[in-house]
Amino acid sequence: MLRWFEHSQVFHPKRDWVANPADLGRPFEDVFITASDGVRLSAWFYPADAQSPRARFAILVCHGNGGNISHRLDLCSSLLRTGANVLLLDYRGYGRSEGKLTEEGTYLDAQGAYEWLRQRGFSAENIIAFGESLGGGIACELAVREPLGGLILQSTFTNIADIGAEIFPWLPVRWLNTIKYDTWKKLPRIHVPVLVTHSRDDTLIHFRHAEKNYAAANEPKMFWETSGGHNYSEISDYNRCLEGIERFFRLIEKNAGKMRA
Repeated sequence: MLRWFEHSQVFHPKRDWVANPADLGRPFEDVFITASDGVRLSAWFYPADAQSPRARFAILVCHGNGGNISHRLDLCSSLLRTGANVLLLDYRGYGRSEGKLTEEGTYLDAQGAYEWLRQRGFSAENIIAFGESLGGGIACELAVREPLGGLILQSTFTNIADIGAEIFPWLPVRWLNTIKYDTWKKLPRIHVPVLVTHSRDDTLIHFRHAEKNYAAANEPKMFWETSGGHNYSEISDYNRCLEGIERFFRLIEKNAGKMRA
C-alpha cells in the first residue's frame, strides 16, 4: 500500500487527448518512438520553419506529472516561437504510450526521444532538454546520461523527498520514499548551460526549490523569474517566459561560439 500511495502521488497520467496536434495550425508528425527496452512511446514533432536561423536546434519537452502531451499545446506554441524544432514526448503509461510507469522507465523514455532526434540528424549540442516540473528531474537525468546543448528547468523541485516532506510533514517520507528524481544532486554533474525558471506564486513547488537548484548548477547558468501558478497554463505572462527562453538561447549560442574558438 505504501508503494501504491507513493506512485499515485508522483504520477497522474491521462490517457485521453484533450486536443490534437493539428490544433496549432502548422506542420507536425504524429510518431511512435521505441525506448531501449522495447516500449513504444507516443510523440508529436513540430519542425521549425525552413528559413529559421535556429532550425538546427530541437527542444525535447519532458512534461510534468499530470495529463499528457495534448495538455501542452500552449507550451509548444511558445517554444516554437524561438524558431527551434519541438518534440513533445509522452512517457510510458501516458496518453497513447505503452508500458508501466517507473522512474527508470521515464529516463529510458527521454533517452529514446533523444536518440530519435539524433537519428533525424540533430547533433547533440543542438538538442535542448526542457523539463517541466517532474519533467525537470527526467531532463536532468538525460543531461547526465547524454551530451546536450542546454537544459531548461521550469517549476522543478529539488527532489521527490523534499516535496513529499512539505506536503506530508507528518509522514517519515525521507525514510520511505523509493522514487527519487533527485534534480539537486545531479546538477553539479552537468556541464551544459542551464536555465532555471520559476514563479514566486507557485504554491505546489515553492520558489526555494528553484533557488537551491540554481545554486547547485554549474556555469554558464541563468535564473529567470516568472509570475503565475505552477503549470505553464497558469503563467500570467507568456511573453516574459518566452523572453527568458530567448535570452537562454543567446547564452547557448554564445557558449557554443566559445567552445569552437
